[in-house]
Amino acid sequence: MDVAVDTRQENASMARHFDVLIVGAGISGIDAAYHLQKNCGGKTFALLDTQETFGGTWSTHKYPGIRSDSDLNTFGYKWKPWTGVPIATAAEILKYLGECLDEQDIRQHIRFSHEIKAASWSSEEALWTLDVVHKDTGERLAFTCNFLWMCQGYYRHSEGYMPDFPGMEDFTGEIIHPQTWPEDLDYKGKNIVVIGSGATAATIIPAMAKDCGHITMLQRSPTYFSARANRDELAETLRELDIPEEWIHEIARRKVLHDQKVITRRSFDDADALRKELIDGAQAYLGKDFPVDPHFSPTYRPWRQRLAFVPDGDLFRAIRKGQASVVTDQIETFTKNGILLKSGKEIAADIIITATGFNMCVMGDVAFTVDGKPVDFSKCWAHRGILFSGIPNMAWVFGYLRTSWTMRSDLIAGFVTRLLNHMDERAAKIVTPQLRHSDKDMPELPFVDPENFNAGYLARSLDIMPKQGDRQPWIFSQDYYAEKDEIPAADLEDGTLIYE
Repeated sequence: MDVAVDTRQENASMARHFDVLIVGAGISGIDAAYHLQKNCGGKTFALLDTQETFGGTWSTHKYPGIRSDSDLNTFGYKWKPWTGVPIATAAEILKYLGECLDEQDIRQHIRFSHEIKAASWSSEEALWTLDVVHKDTGERLAFTCNFLWMCQGYYRHSEGYMPDFPGMEDFTGEIIHPQTWPEDLDYKGKNIVVIGSGATAATIIPAMAKDCGHITMLQRSPTYFSARANRDELAETLRELDIPEEWIHEIARRKVLHDQKVITRRSFDDADALRKELIDGAQAYLGKDFPVDPHFSPTYRPWRQRLAFVPDGDLFRAIRKGQASVVTDQIETFTKNGILLKSGKEIAADIIITATGFNMCVMGDVAFTVDGKPVDFSKCWAHRGILFSGIPNMAWVFGYLRTSWTMRSDLIAGFVTRLLNHMDERAAKIVTPQLRHSDKDMPELPFVDPENFNAGYLARSLDIMPKQGDRQPWIFSQDYYAEKDEIPAADLEDGTLIYE
């Protein structure tokens, strides 16, 4: 081979080797990059994202009214004050994330349109090799790294969950899943049915209600909603007192976390009273004559599924105005002109929107191998829900399902950077979680306890998720208020992390 060509290939290969590769340039990936720069300043890194731009969910989802379903004081970063309203639109969140990238000089490290097909670990080389397709050119690239940080989220971006409803092929209108929203959809004056009762349905309905003919929320069972003004009175008062934004941000975060802790505790200890408060809150917006039972009176305990925030009660106000309605029933079949229900009633529709959730995936559906052997993550034990038994030099960000995702992203970033520095101090190239002899008798428990949280998307996918045990560090509690103390103090020499 020509020496010059050989040198160019070697230089290209070197340009694709990093100490750390971060997969995903959304809320978790940007957070990881910030902490890596701050705590491990000498390490080289890059972010690989399959999309054409940053932001993850906030750039891929295009449905009307898309907004956060948790407050931005805690969904935003601890290191970047949020100054807007608590519940923000996707556009506002993307603006915030763009500012984060520029202020921290992270944008230069992102490689967009890079889709990872496979990740292979070699113990001999102490190296991950990623098989990557550059989507713009179709070129196949190899990236290598010493440590792999998976920040791609936990659901499949390319497709949402679509139940196989009977008669779908008979419907003559459009059937749309919010995750693959057609940007040119004309719904002015049309009758719309939204199947679902979660945060996505609660977002789409008030956003579309003003322009469509009529919109109906069709639900099999109701959801708890927390309806209140989209403002932070405490933050507003502190601004009037000229308190610095950094202080306001921290105080507002602590207030939100305190209130969430109280609600979580009450969901176990005072569930009936909490249930009544939530239903009464909906009734106040809907009007005293609206039948909240059955439409907004769930049978399950509050917080066993995510509690969706309805800013300014906009969903309920659309219903009260007559722009929207809610039907609680079962689907018998789709028809030519709409949906026939088990009760015998038919709802006419020009457009049916299936806000039926998403499909979870493990590690972005990347094919993992360790020393040539395929990895089945359902056979792995989760080490604090971050690392996985038998998998060297790899971490996954899986956030909270009640508290804002970013709160756990922050904790994981602190843990991973501390682990990387600890490896350097030990002159270790490899760290692999492994059960101690005293752990061998652990019961195999689901990654998330369904008695604690039983959302449909999770229940459908527990069989593909890693497992947890009944003792530390093999517990994934989904409890921020415990983990905020446990993770920063985690013992990196407890015998479960094998260094080489």
